[in-house]
Amino acid sequence: MVVFEQEIVVGNLCGLHGRPSVKLVETARCFRADIKLVRDDVEVDCKYILDVMSLACPKGTKVKIKACGEDAEAAIAALSELVRDNFGEE
Repeated sequence: MVVFEQEIVVGNLCGLHGRPSVKLVETARCFRADIKLVRDDVEVDCKYILDVMSLACPKGTKVKIKACGEDAEAAIAALSELVRDNFGEE
């Protein structure tokens, strides 16, 4: 199965704290693809809030979003845009 990946930098002031993590998880759950968030070789399920928050990603952290499945490419595009838009915070 094809795996789509996108590396991106967390740019919002407070990093991947509660509200942005919820937005990321809610967006990921809109897709059927298997979606992972990766930081420094630690890979977590992007559809579970505790997994996402366990990565502790402050501003400037490079993360990779990986997805595979029928709508993986669309999932990568939507999640990458959410991060690039600073989760609508700034």
